[in-house]
Amino acid sequence: MERPRPAVAPGGRALLWAALALPALTADRLGLNEPRPLWQQLAGVAVLAVAAAVSRRLPPVAFGLAAALSFTAAPALFTVSYGPALGVFALLLGLRAGRARPAVLCFAAVGCAGTSRILLVGVDPAPEWLVMTGTLLFGCVFPWLGGRYWRQSRELAEAGWLRAARLEDEARFAEERARLRERARIAQDMHDSLGHELSLIALRAGALQVAPGLAGEHRTAAADLRAAAADATDRLHRIIGVLREDDDEPAPLTPAGETLEQLVARAAESGLPVRYEPVGQGPAAEPGGVAERLLHRVVREALTNAARHAPGAAVTVAVTGRAAGTSVTITNGPATHGGSRPSRGGTGLLGLRATVTAIGGTFEAGPHKEGFRVRAYVPEQRTAVRPAGSARAPFTHARRRFAVGLGTAAGVGVVLVGAAFGWYAYAETHSVLQPAAYAKLRPGTPVADVERVLPERDVNDPPDDRAPAPPQGADCRYYRASGELFVSVDHFRLCFDAGRLVAKDVVPGLGRSGEEREEHEEFAR
Repeated sequence: MERPRPAVAPGGRALLWAALALPALTADRLGLNEPRPLWQQLAGVAVLAVAAAVSRRLPPVAFGLAAALSFTAAPALFTVSYGPALGVFALLLGLRAGRARPAVLCFAAVGCAGTSRILLVGVDPAPEWLVMTGTLLFGCVFPWLGGRYWRQSRELAEAGWLRAARLEDEARFAEERARLRERARIAQDMHDSLGHELSLIALRAGALQVAPGLAGEHRTAAADLRAAAADATDRLHRIIGVLREDDDEPAPLTPAGETLEQLVARAAESGLPVRYEPVGQGPAAEPGGVAERLLHRVVREALTNAARHAPGAAVTVAVTGRAAGTSVTITNGPATHGGSRPSRGGTGLLGLRATVTAIGGTFEAGPHKEGFRVRAYVPEQRTAVRPAGSARAPFTHARRRFAVGLGTAAGVGVVLVGAAFGWYAYAETHSVLQPAAYAKLRPGTPVADVERVLPERDVNDPPDDRAPAPPQGADCRYYRASGELFVSVDHFRLCFDAGRLVAKDVVPGLGRSGEEREEHEEFAR
């Protein structure tokens, strides 16, 4: 859902209306437009006031009102009075309209309306349509693209700040999560290492209890020591269970500090009947790696359980190394003295099962023959480097879309302007009547004889305001006296009536004095 934007103050809309009304009131007085009645100028200013008032909530309506004013002033849409308003409201349309469809519909409607008006009341449809299309492109589409790019940049900037705030929250949550995981890791290490050491203490106390030549009170003390170590192990197990966060905690990355063979050797020195059996010639787990650390935890937990629940039972630790990973199997037989102790926890093996399976390994634990067996396979963990994604940043994507749209519109505009200039040059150069040919024409000459020296076209926009009054009922045509472009040149007017030439006049270009006009007419005669 789009976030609501603050409303524009009435003073801002009034300032916008004043800026757009200024050219509408001054263009006629400066001679940039054909003079219009005062009521028409005031009506245009009133319509601009309505457009400025609704430009915030209804930008397509504001743009449509500005286009309607431009069409009332000129069929080709281009006017000095309302051109700035047209561009400004097109800019606001791109800035304030969330979707492109309303703007496209507005531009299409303006193009269709302008084409219809030119066909109905236009003097020369082709040039006027080119001018209208160029005005629509450069005066409407380009400002709209600029406003749309401005809007997208602003939204992307806001989204960037929101993303930065969200990343800060995620970093804070990740830090808290890491703290909790570290606490759980410490708790798990305490459970594994201290429980293992207490089990070895209980094992040594049991060996001391049955040692020959020991006095009775010493045997009783050794038995009490063994029972106290076992009880301490159980209490430690329950306390650590409270501290642990969950059972699927990943394996800690801290190196174990000893290899599997050293762990088995230390347990054997403590009196546990255990032997180490490496199987095959494959590579073992990488020392200090995740796999080696996890295997160390598995063997340590299995040896601890064997010492606690099957005292005196022979234990075998078989390790098989392969290129894809390492498997370990810990098997113990039945207890040979003291009887087996039932487990009151059971979370150690469950936690190991979840951890091993979480990294793609396998874990099995259960009775085997008359004893118990733990088997685990841990794949070799390798750091994978993720290739950089090919997704473009939002700002780059928005800029590229804007550049493509602007380049397309500019290319179309260049084509239209080139076509308009070509048509203008063709129309102006093919409506030139040479002064020598004009001088040979005499009133009373038949139309057929006059047309032999006339050019292909007559002037589309004749200077009627500077020409003398034509003869009553005559059909007058205007021709250029020179092929110069983009300057005001003299025009020849030929008037026909009843199939004959009845009058010929020279209409001087802008800036010529009366004496220059008489000299030119004298030369033309």
